[in-house]
Amino acid sequence: MVLIFILLVFFGLALAGLPVVWSILATTVLTVWSFGLSHPLETIFLTYIGGVEPFILIAVPLFIVAGELFSRGGVGERIIRFARSLFGSLPGGLGIVTVASCLLFGGVSGSAIAGAAAIGTVMIPALTRQGYSAAFASALVAAAGTLAIIMPPSIPLLVFGYIAGASVRDLFLSGIVPACLFGIGLMLVCVWYGIKTGCDRGGQHASGAEIWSSFKDAFPALLMPAIILGGIWSGFFTPTESAVVAVVYGLLVAMLWYRSISWRDLPSLLYSAFLTSAVVMAVVGATAALAWIITVEQVPMVMMDWVKAVANNRWTFFLLINFFLLILGIFLEPLPALVLTAPLFVPLAQVYGIDPVHLGLVMTCNLAIGLYTPPVGGTLFVAAKLGQVSMGAISRALMPLFFVSLLVLLLITYVQALPMSLVWLLR
Repeated sequence: MVLIFILLVFFGLALAGLPVVWSILATTVLTVWSFGLSHPLETIFLTYIGGVEPFILIAVPLFIVAGELFSRGGVGERIIRFARSLFGSLPGGLGIVTVASCLLFGGVSGSAIAGAAAIGTVMIPALTRQGYSAAFASALVAAAGTLAIIMPPSIPLLVFGYIAGASVRDLFLSGIVPACLFGIGLMLVCVWYGIKTGCDRGGQHASGAEIWSSFKDAFPALLMPAIILGGIWSGFFTPTESAVVAVVYGLLVAMLWYRSISWRDLPSLLYSAFLTSAVVMAVVGATAALAWIITVEQVPMVMMDWVKAVANNRWTFFLLINFFLLILGIFLEPLPALVLTAPLFVPLAQVYGIDPVHLGLVMTCNLAIGLYTPPVGGTLFVAAKLGQVSMGAISRALMPLFFVSLLVLLLITYVQALPMSLVWLLR
């Protein structure tokens, strides 16, 4: 009963237009009052503070700073040039370049919205000039931008690791193959669109010299994911320390190598990162308070009994998780959604013998799709604004991309070897 009340109140407030952080806090307070719970409201405040205190969460604002450095440092244009030299000659080549650029940029920035904005600013006008509709170009950027939170270094996977007590190193490794599969799926849609409409049937192949030149230009940025994964996997530094490494490396690349950021640019860059971090951490704290109420009222135990009655095997359990998170992801950003649901789903997954790394990856992929699911979504709004298209037009153009993403989601959910192969190989 408590869980149903929480869901109805939260979705009602969110649909009414109340900001997410206030919707979560109001839901928490109304739950305490409506059910006459004995918890003093001061406990909500203390739980809120405790939700943002863990040391590992220091990595969140640091990765946001690193993302800002690479977003403003001209990295997006260099990655696009490299991707164009590799894929520009294929049917649907410019669309493929967009997806590849978002995938590569995601491995650098770790931010879906930053990736959609950085790549979309350049590629949406280029796609429309090529003959792609503005709606499809915007939809493609909205979908491909979310690859950033699946490809390591992924902030949602980092936070899930803290909540579930799972290895962040394994979680990062588990994201590589799924991110590439999602990218390949979106690329195939681009090939189909380019041939069907005749707007992009392919062009001239780039020369070896052009490929090498663009690779050298983008290489310092592309090296960052390898440094982070290599450092964590070798035990040279922890996941939290990897965020510091990302910031220092980002400063060196943007200021000394590319020389695209000066000392005078740093205050505005840090201010922007601070605003983003403040919003993220405020929502995480509020979600932690609501998750605490859910936990102390033994909702997970009630939910476990219900799930056992409905789902008699792990396949049905995964189906329930996918359905629930696809809906929740429409209203909540990935981080607060993970903070809210991971404490519920991790104990349930243990009953079915599901690896927490696999669970965290599946949850993150669901919430990534939620970022561009109409009628709301972070990358959906960014791409629609960049392409200057209506929500109805971009929603219709999203249909083939959304369908392919769901197929890939089912693959990585039910074929465990796809996301876990690298983890098993390197454990």
